[in-house]
Amino acid sequence: MPTGYQTIFAAPNQVILEPQEWGSPGPGQALIRTECTLISTGTELTALTADFPPVSSWANWIQFPTGIGYSNVARVVEVGEGVEHVKVGDRVANTGNHATYRLFPANHLWPVPARVDAEAASFSTLAEIVLGGVRLSRLIFGEAVVIIGAGLIGQLAARFCRIAGAWPILVVDPAEQRLAFLRETGFVQTLPMWGDQVRPEVERLTKGRMADVVFDVTGNPIAMQGALRLARRKGRVVVLGSPRGPVSIDFHEEVHTQGLEIIGAHNSMHPSVETPHAPWTMARDVELFLEWQDAGVVDVRPLITHRYSWREVAEAYRMLTEDRTRALGVILDWSAEP
Repeated sequence: MPTGYQTIFAAPNQVILEPQEWGSPGPGQALIRTECTLISTGTELTALTADFPPVSSWANWIQFPTGIGYSNVARVVEVGEGVEHVKVGDRVANTGNHATYRLFPANHLWPVPARVDAEAASFSTLAEIVLGGVRLSRLIFGEAVVIIGAGLIGQLAARFCRIAGAWPILVVDPAEQRLAFLRETGFVQTLPMWGDQVRPEVERLTKGRMADVVFDVTGNPIAMQGALRLARRKGRVVVLGSPRGPVSIDFHEEVHTQGLEIIGAHNSMHPSVETPHAPWTMARDVELFLEWQDAGVVDVRPLITHRYSWREVAEAYRMLTEDRTRALGVILDWSAEP
C-alpha cells in the first residue's frame, strides 16, 4: 500500500503535512503519483486565512481540517477495472490536492502531450478556468478589455484575450512586480494604479469609448465597484475571481441605466458533458491549453517565480501570506520520495 503525505490546512493559518496511505483503485479509478502541483494563490490563501464570510459557500467548502490544492500533474501507477482512458505510465493533469498520491476518477484525468513538461501542465486547472471566463465574455476581435488584477489569473486572462483578438488590453494592478511580467509580452498596457486614478486612464487609452469587457480577477469585493465604472454603456463585466464577501452596488446608477451585463464565470459554469450546443467542457479547455503549450502558442513557464520541495510546503504558504505580490506561479515538487 503506497504511503506519503498530504497538505492539510489544520486550522486558520496552520499548514501541516499529514501522513497518508492509499489503497488500490476501484472500478473507474486510477492511482496517481504526483510529480508537481501549482498553488492557486487566491483561492488557497482565502482558505488558509479564513478570509471569507462565516455564512457563505466559502464557509461550506472550507471545513478545517481540510486537504487543499487542485492543480496537480502526476503519473498513473495503477488503474482499476474498466479504465481505458489512461494507462499506467501516462502523465496526467488533474484537480488533485497537494499530496504524494491520489485515488482519482480516471475520466477526470487529462493526458499531457509528451513535449509539455510537468510544471507547464500544472497550470491546466487555472488555464481552463480562465478560458471558460474569456469564452463566457463573448469577446470578439477588436474589443477593448480591462483586467483588474495581475496575479496568475490576470496574467493568463491577458494572454488568452490577446489570442481572442482583444485590443487594447489594459491591466490594472498597484503591484509593479506583477505588471513587469505583462510588459514583457509587448501587447499589454499596464496601469500601476488603483481607485479613482484608473477611469481617466482607461478613458484616454480607449479614445473615450471605455472597455467593452472588464474582467475582475481579484476576488476583492471593493474591486467590483470600480470594475463597473470602467465598462462602456451596454458593456460586459466578468466576475472571474471568486469574491470574498458582499459588494455594495447602486444597481440603478451603475448597472440599470448603463445597460451593463454582469457575468458570473465560476468554473462550475463549464458544461459537464460535451454536446454540439455546449462543447467546451473543462476537459476540452484543458486539451486546448495543453495543445497551445505543445505548439508554442502560449508558454506559461516564465510565470513561475518560486519552486519548493513538498517538504517546504509550510514555508511556501508563509512566503505568500507575507506578501503575495512578489509571487506568481509557485510550484511544489513532489518527486522526492517521502
